Amino acid sequence: MAADKIRKDKTRNDLLDRLVYLALRVVAMGAHSYGIGVSMALGRAVGNIMYAVDKKHRDRAIGNLKRSFPAMPNRTVRRLAKRSMEALCMLGVEVMFTTRLIRVDTFMRYVDLGEGFRDVLRLLLQGDRGLILLTGHYGNWEILGYVLATLGFPTTSVARPLDNPYVSDYVFGVRERTGQRIIHKKRATMEVTDLLESKQAVAFVADQNAGKKGIFVDFFGRKASAYKSIGLLAMEYDVPVVIGYARRLGDRFRFECACQDIIYPADWKSQPDPLRYITQRYTKAIEDFVAKDPGQYLWVHRRWKTRPKGEAPERFD
Repeated sequence: MAADKIRKDKTRNDLLDRLVYLALRVVAMGAHSYGIGVSMALGRAVGNIMYAVDKKHRDRAIGNLKRSFPAMPNRTVRRLAKRSMEALCMLGVEVMFTTRLIRVDTFMRYVDLGEGFRDVLRLLLQGDRGLILLTGHYGNWEILGYVLATLGFPTTSVARPLDNPYVSDYVFGVRERTGQRIIHKKRATMEVTDLLESKQAVAFVADQNAGKKGIFVDFFGRKASAYKSIGLLAMEYDVPVVIGYARRLGDRFRFECACQDIIYPADWKSQPDPLRYITQRYTKAIEDFVAKDPGQYLWVHRRWKTRPKGEAPERFD
């Protein structure tokens, strides 16, 4: 507890933060000079280096994959773990190019509207009630809101700012360039309720560990702590919950944006435990699209960090 408090209260080094931000902008300038194809290849190469030298995150990714796919051969597990770390670096490159490449007159070159996406657009066009949009740390989760905003459907996303304030402003600025709005996770409650009351759409990345106060649901055969707030908001404001994804197509700057599931109020109102039903169903939807291409999931993040009472922590989590 004391160590956590020390870390929270620790003053950041402003000079170091500025230097990191400057280095990021220099890398972005170089990436734009080389073009998206070369930059994506460099991103994959950096991911390969990370896999080779970062034992902590490599072992965590391998451990999470083994537990999620117990019948999967070790060789495949390691390939997917490396691919996952490559995908994270590719995402960083894609963020640098998003505002330059994704525009209303060009987005069809880079984005395929997949199964169910038109149902999402229909709900947004109706505008007769709010909407909760969910995704996971999969593919390019940043681009979903950007594409919707480009199409004229600005959304508000709840997110935690990055530790470096200058880098955070840069990354969030990319997301807000076409009208998407980002609100701080810690002060989101009032703003989210206001948005849903005014029949607007709110987006969350919904596969984060919720700690001891969360509700435990099944995710790849293991209990994972999920936030109760999403289900409670859906129930209170009687709004649909949409679960979507942006899957990267090959190693190019091209994506399939699709909807995996839509949970309507009528679906949970007949359930004995609506909150658990909503939370488990959207978690299962995330599991389903991850399972189609596991190499695009962020296996290094600590999704299973919090364990149910009496269950020991997992070795690689």
